[in-house]
Amino acid sequence: MVADVPATADAALEHAAAALRAAGVPDPRREAARLAEAAWKLDQGQARLRRERVLSAADADRLAGLVRRRAAGEPLAHVSGYAGFRHLVLASDARALIPRPETEGLVALVLKRTAEGVVADVCTGSGCIALALAQEGRYDRVIGTDCSGEALDLARENAGRAGLAVEWRLGNLLEPLRGERLDVLVANPPYLTQDEYTALEPAVRAWEPRLALESGEDGLTATRELLRAGLDVVRPGGWIALEVDCHRAAAVARLAAGFGWVEPAVHQDLFDRARFVLARRSETS
Repeated sequence: MVADVPATADAALEHAAAALRAAGVPDPRREAARLAEAAWKLDQGQARLRRERVLSAADADRLAGLVRRRAAGEPLAHVSGYAGFRHLVLASDARALIPRPETEGLVALVLKRTAEGVVADVCTGSGCIALALAQEGRYDRVIGTDCSGEALDLARENAGRAGLAVEWRLGNLLEPLRGERLDVLVANPPYLTQDEYTALEPAVRAWEPRLALESGEDGLTATRELLRAGLDVVRPGGWIALEVDCHRAAAVARLAAGFGWVEPAVHQDLFDRARFVLARRSETS
């Protein structure tokens, strides 16, 4: 047991918050509570409800270990082991990008357009988009693809935890979807340039996969391929829905039009940034 760890849950939370504050962690009290819930295997919001509980040495040591990891810069989602996404609680680790709240808006946009038929989530990572669509939509089939076998393993684990049925396929971009006819093709592909990747905060570069972030000299290599080859797998009248870099949203909309998609439109995320591009395949093409 760490020698100076306090004996009650309340004191342990204060001790953890002070250590996180000293390390420059934002909102240290909230993060201390979340780490305590992970360390003590509590449901969300439960850490502060039994503040006078006397901790075991094992509970105290587990919390202290998680606090040290977070203070050293490891992302909260990795240290706690989970991230929330819409109505889901998903396992999160270095195998895939941490699910982010702005991406929830892409799910909402897709569900408003069509919640039935066949949908595929390309570059699925943790499976957050595919699983949210499977949970909230009425789709006949949901497919999730990724070029990383490790990411797909994490997605499968999350599907098992959530009790949701998704077809997981390994392969680059649209290769696993040959022969499909989709009602919706959705993707949060890599969309940063090398310089933009290098400029990311250290916690992202150190802990999240570069493969899921960087995409060629202009950041559009994966996006361009999705727009080009997506016409082969989306049915006439079907949709493509992409998360994009906010500085290149207008350029992506122009690319979509150039490839023959109709009605390309840019949509804002919850931070009022141009984050999503949606377009349709012509009914007659």
